[in-house]
Amino acid sequence: MRRDRMFLDKRHKLFLVLAAIFVVCFVVGDIIGGKLVEVRLLGFSWGTTVGMIPFPVTFLLTDLLNEFYGKRAARFVTLVGFGAAVLAFVFITIAGTVDPHPMSKAWGGVSKVAFDEVFMGSRRILVASLCAYLVSQFIDIGIFQLLKRTTENRMLWLRATGSTAASQLIDTAIVSTLGWGETMPVAELIKMIFVNYGLKVVIAIGLTPLIYLGHALVQRGLGIEPILIGDAPDDQVATSAKP
Repeated sequence: MRRDRMFLDKRHKLFLVLAAIFVVCFVVGDIIGGKLVEVRLLGFSWGTTVGMIPFPVTFLLTDLLNEFYGKRAARFVTLVGFGAAVLAFVFITIAGTVDPHPMSKAWGGVSKVAFDEVFMGSRRILVASLCAYLVSQFIDIGIFQLLKRTTENRMLWLRATGSTAASQLIDTAIVSTLGWGETMPVAELIKMIFVNYGLKVVIAIGLTPLIYLGHALVQRGLGIEPILIGDAPDDQVATSAKP
């Protein structure tokens, strides 16, 4: 009897979960990124975007994808995330061109003005993010794999933090310049770039325990072994790594 059901093992299921969460965090971060907030800490205050809330999760997920599925899988998820953001841009643009129903106000629906201010404004952040996304993600993946090879699969903290620190400098500079450059004085823009970049580096360092925790949960809890840098052309060496 022929079976038409596709079998998904633990490794496949985990990949789908990680990829789905990554795409959601990336797209939502861009859509809500148009809202600036003031952050106060230790007597200092600075402006940043609420898009900073979901983006740290993408750092963690990129590292886990790199560790357990290799650079090809990480690049594939990067391209899927890019496609999802483009699709979100298209849908938002189409929705913005449609006039609301006359009964929308009485019904309590979103007015055209409110919709345009929130969603149509977010398109600028989406475009800025897309311009930086592929470059920064591929740099992140490449540096992660380089450090992994250089350290012979040891020092997980170094490749996780180092790859994020390098890639996010480029990402932050491009997104901030394209997203806010025309509406913000140069001095404030530069301050925003360095503040947001500094926050990302601090967050990346702070996520180190969670990276080790995620590594342990996947390897020991689910029994899924990480990919080691080896002689195979696609790095698909099914042996365990030393974190």
